[in-house]
Amino acid sequence: MNKTRELVLISLLAVIIALSGSFKVPSPFMGSEFQLSAPIAVAIAACFGFKRYFLAGIIASAVCMLLGTQNIINVIVAMTFRVVAGGIIHLFKGNIVAIILSGPTGSIAARVVLWIFFKKAIMVMLIAGFPGMLYTAILSYPLTKLLNRVRKVIPWSELSYGKNSL
Repeated sequence: MNKTRELVLISLLAVIIALSGSFKVPSPFMGSEFQLSAPIAVAIAACFGFKRYFLAGIIASAVCMLLGTQNIINVIVAMTFRVVAGGIIHLFKGNIVAIILSGPTGSIAARVVLWIFFKKAIMVMLIAGFPGMLYTAILSYPLTKLLNRVRKVIPWSELSYGKNSL
């Protein structure tokens, strides 16, 4: 693939991750709002492969830190989510079960990292995150299907994605 096209694609994915992280979906429980970026991130990992997803995530986190919308703890938590969720999708070749379970598993891992930093009640953090985990599990597969349809109409025929992207 042309290096310029690869750079543009990864940059576009980074923008999608960064912008979707700024949108919050309300939750029935106070303090447990849900970032729209989680199911979108899972869909990106499933459609474009772990390498592109991870690079885009690094760029998105760097941009958000430069803009002052994230701090180092936010980045560590986000990178934990990316490694776990993207790793599950990569290891299980992006099948439907991996897509559905990778987001909630990544969220659990990210909350464990928060617990390590702050030593607060882990069960409270997991319960507060449950609505977001449920949203992610429900939305990840439909968003993956949608993003796959969009990916197929990209006019760059030499692009390779998913299982063969590494």
